[in-house]
Amino acid sequence: MDRIALISDVHGNLSALEAVLADIWARGIDHVINLGDTAGKGPRGEATVRRCREACAVNVRGNWDDFLPDFADEGASEGMIWWRDELSAESRAWLKELPLSHDLLMSGRQIRLFHASAESPHVRVHFHHTPEQFAAMFENTEMTGAGPAPDMVGYADIHDAYIESFEGRTLFNVGSVGNPLDEPTPSYVILEGVRDAEGAAPFGIQFVRVPYDVEAEIAVAEELRMPERDVWTVELRTATYRGYQR
Repeated sequence: MDRIALISDVHGNLSALEAVLADIWARGIDHVINLGDTAGKGPRGEATVRRCREACAVNVRGNWDDFLPDFADEGASEGMIWWRDELSAESRAWLKELPLSHDLLMSGRQIRLFHASAESPHVRVHFHHTPEQFAAMFENTEMTGAGPAPDMVGYADIHDAYIESFEGRTLFNVGSVGNPLDEPTPSYVILEGVRDAEGAAPFGIQFVRVPYDVEAEIAVAEELRMPERDVWTVELRTATYRGYQR
């Protein structure tokens, strides 16, 4: 049986990323796929980008990866400018060139992975979605290309891990490593099965939570005087989205 680890939404939180990677490797898993939003919101975007480039076999472009590298100063918040400028020119260019989706075959299951939806990394699909939104996640689009239609889709973006199945198709969200908003503990997913097997074979999916030193990452944000570190701190400690904090 082969095992693949799926991570996402690191958002510049190096402490959380290192804890999750250590757990992945302790389980003997060496194939990691990152579903995007590696930088932004947290204090160490450059470091997390470099780490994911080293550790992940595949990196997919998220919405932050798409807009942050060339975010314009005019009308931008102090935080956006800070997070953009914290990235090197090399990392900004790398993020912009990442693929938008990734397909794989495992134990006879055609699996598609992307950041937010089959339409765009900027189109969000929440846990509470419509049947039409569910169906659209499995469609071939300009973004995904015209490969075999998936019967299983994994995505990220909403920082809320879950899984559901309907009419023979399974949709799951891997949650967030660096900015979880369902509970404060980072989340990732393990897929287990036979890689590239067209016929049916045993298959499993596991959600893993990995504790880490939250206060150490908050201390880094304070030391660097990162903008918006007040709402970032509340998000890390309580999983309360900044838009709900007021």
